[in-house]
Amino acid sequence: MTQINMAHLRERSTSGGWINFAVFDAKSTSGNNAALLHQLTRAAINSGLQVDQSALAYSSGGKIMFEGDPHLVKHLAKGWHAQWTHCISI
Repeated sequence: MTQINMAHLRERSTSGGWINFAVFDAKSTSGNNAALLHQLTRAAINSGLQVDQSALAYSSGGKIMFEGDPHLVKHLAKGWHAQWTHCISI
């Protein structure tokens, strides 16, 4: 099993409600980030966490890159810094 750092956070949405989101410190070694994100999101939900949106966060060319739900990626790209709150095993 592999341990992956993740952040599970809850913030207000632009519509005033709450969004629970997960950000995973991971990038696919096979190039299939969508499948990896799906697997990690399912693992987080199966562990009892509520996840409305999710994304991967990884370093590429000295920059932090995000891939996942477009609304979450846009939010994270505004300056989110990793604050890992959990570890998940896959």
